[in-house]
Amino acid sequence: MDKKLRSGYTTGTHATAVFGALLLELCEKKIVSLFEVSLKEYPHAKIKVKQENENHFSTIKVDNDDLDVTKGCSIHAELFLDTPKGLKTQKPSLLEVGKTKIFIYGGDGVGIVTKAGLKIKPNFPAINPVPLAMMKDVALKILAQDDEYVWHVAFSVENGMEIAKQTANEKVGVIGGISILGTRGIVKPISADAYLDSIATEVAVIDASRSEIVIFTLGNTAHDYANTRYDKEIVVEIGNFIYDASQRLKGTKFKKMVFITSVAKMCKIAQECKNTHNRFGGIDFDEVKFWLKEELDFDLGGDEYLTLKAVLQKLSPSQIKLFSGFLGYKAGESFKRWFLELEVEIKEIEIITLNGSDILKKELRW
Repeated sequence: MDKKLRSGYTTGTHATAVFGALLLELCEKKIVSLFEVSLKEYPHAKIKVKQENENHFSTIKVDNDDLDVTKGCSIHAELFLDTPKGLKTQKPSLLEVGKTKIFIYGGDGVGIVTKAGLKIKPNFPAINPVPLAMMKDVALKILAQDDEYVWHVAFSVENGMEIAKQTANEKVGVIGGISILGTRGIVKPISADAYLDSIATEVAVIDASRSEIVIFTLGNTAHDYANTRYDKEIVVEIGNFIYDASQRLKGTKFKKMVFITSVAKMCKIAQECKNTHNRFGGIDFDEVKFWLKEELDFDLGGDEYLTLKAVLQKLSPSQIKLFSGFLGYKAGESFKRWFLELEVEIKEIEIITLNGSDILKKELRW
């Protein structure tokens, strides 16, 4: 029997739990070791919390089977009656609950937003709107209607600056630590959600910078190539998520998209593969044989082929260049169809196919 993969909870859910524990301590004089956070689409999350000191709680982010760099991190919330000292320069977020005002800060290991395009405005702590809304819901349940306080709550994450180096935070302008994230409150095991959220964030930041071009890359070689020839700030590695990444371009103001990958991946896109991971299917070599016959008048014969590399070894250098260029053109046609289907406004695409030292470029406009 297959092992059941474990879900977890977002940094936002954990931050909400320590926030709630703080309010229970202040308002009801309760010291809790478990705090229940309400989630809209899932059972309530029961999060273990620990009182570190008076007005200071922590929690360990629940382990899970997702590719999650923040699992196991220690998230802290500390409440102050006056503006806390020694924090990074920032504008605190404000939660207004009846007559009570709660100012939310990013402490050590929590980033500060410095670029436009994110869900949070520049100069504010990188604590997303959904976690802030979850905290407000908790405060509404705990505070009495006539309570009137002014509190300051600083969130911190142990080793948050080091953890952030494994994320795209610095690239998108979140400086000094990780982000407190979450849209549903739960982390699904082996899910594409986090990767696609990262792509969407990078695209939004590039769009907000008023760049007319966005560069999509697939694979390390393509990413390295792009970073040496374009501004790194406009380069986005999209993994195998061709169609999903294209969807994130809807509503942007880009005039041109450049796409770069290897000849083998380009062949899959030419065959309209929306996700190029092997589990979604391989190359259709019967179609490759047809293309070679139609475009190059080259007959591969009846042999079976398992890789495009094996096919290319049958061709001369000039034939390889011609065929690689053809695949780039066909891939561009796939993107054109997807863009029209997705209502993406971009009408100019440059396709760059990498095959060893050969670099083949094709442009499409419509």
